[in-house]
Amino acid sequence: MANFGLFVRFTLREGMAEAFDTLVKETEAGIQAHEPGTLVYACHTVEGAPNERVFFEIYADRAAFDEHERQPHTLRFLSERTQYVEKTEVDWLQTYAGKYPREATQ
Repeated sequence: MANFGLFVRFTLREGMAEAFDTLVKETEAGIQAHEPGTLVYACHTVEGAPNERVFFEIYADRAAFDEHERQPHTLRFLSERTQYVEKTEVDWLQTYAGKYPREATQ
């Protein structure tokens, strides 16, 4: 399995959650429309932590991730998020076991 993934935790600036969430939804629309190699792009709120957002991303391979990073909607997200985000933590993931959507393992 050559999947490539990451786990990202954003700590948002006070009062910026709604604007950040709008930016995420706009970005997600571009991912849905233009990124077949992005297999999972899941954004979550964190119970009890209203200024935390967690992203779980799985790509078909490193090339699919690189293509994601070049997309206009992603570049816009990366540029605009800084006004909303206080802290970003990224964990790069290597698959060794798990259950994935069928297309993720083909």
